Amino acid sequence: MCGRFIDPNLRGTETELSQVKIDPIPRRFNVKPTQDVLILAKSPLEAMYARWWLVPSWHKGDLKDWKATTFNARIEDAAEKPSFRSVWKHGRCLVPAGGYYEWTGEKGYRRPNVILPAGNADTLWFAGLASRWQGLLTCTIMTRPATEEMAALHPRMPVILNAEQRDAWLGGSNDTGLGAGVPLRHYPVAPFGIADDGPELIEPIGDA
Repeated sequence: MCGRFIDPNLRGTETELSQVKIDPIPRRFNVKPTQDVLILAKSPLEAMYARWWLVPSWHKGDLKDWKATTFNARIEDAAEKPSFRSVWKHGRCLVPAGGYYEWTGEKGYRRPNVILPAGNADTLWFAGLASRWQGLLTCTIMTRPATEEMAALHPRMPVILNAEQRDAWLGGSNDTGLGAGVPLRHYPVAPFGIADDGPELIEPIGDA
């Protein structure tokens, strides 16, 4: 799954996103569900902000009444789920990230690990779905079974798209095998609290 991530550093993507206007905001290193996150959607691409916890357009209650855990969606079955069925067809988006976190260890002794792009890349491109509910734009991040490399951290991982797969996803691809080939690196970091933030959160510890 993906429950915490890092805002993207998009300085390395000016050429690729030259037609997209992205307002600068302070970079966060501990982005949590229900916070606003940057997404890219539509054709041509537009940058916008969405609340990270999808609320389907058909929800009739107040925002606080939506109890389903919809900040992640499984790529294998999202097309059949009532919460995601409509936006699977019409709500494709990208959620750029600088990295994300997973916790390992026994209950009570769980420790965070940060997962970052490998090589020269600065940005991970998560597959997402966006839904507008009563004028509020909301989104979810797609997940898939973890690759062999990442399975030691968690049995699932975000659907992380390369350039070709990004076009396919935005174009409506139903390929549930997307997102397995982007190179990643990971290492343990010091425990941090829900309100902590800053680049020190991704400093390695131990033998990393």
